[in-house]
Amino acid sequence: MKAARGAMPGGRDAMRMMQKMGMKVDEVANVSRVIIRTASKDIVIEEPSVTMVTVQGQAMYQIAGGQVKEEVPAPQAPTTTAPSEADVQLVAQQTGKSMDESRNALVTAGGDLAKAILSLKGQAAPSS
Repeated sequence: MKAARGAMPGGRDAMRMMQKMGMKVDEVANVSRVIIRTASKDIVIEEPSVTMVTVQGQAMYQIAGGQVKEEVPAPQAPTTTAPSEADVQLVAQQTGKSMDESRNALVTAGGDLAKAILSLKGQAAPSS
């Protein structure tokens, strides 16, 4: 059956029309989950149909279908890196404290040398 004049074209006709206008449409295969992460929640879409539409070099993703649920993400533990031995030695030299005390002060100060030195010298670190 032909579409009435002025009606929306069918899927195949729409694809041809978009290609003529310089749009490239590709199905993204084997998508099992799409997660949209906001500041307060994750929107999770299971088993969606995802299509990538490229227009003038700009890629857009169209997500259709699937089971939608909202989740509150688990808080992430802050990542801490061990201070370098050079930093630990510098703090120890400046304060006269042991390497272990200097290392602990650096960890507590989040790697900030000045804060670690001031805390070991018993002075309050200036607030940022």
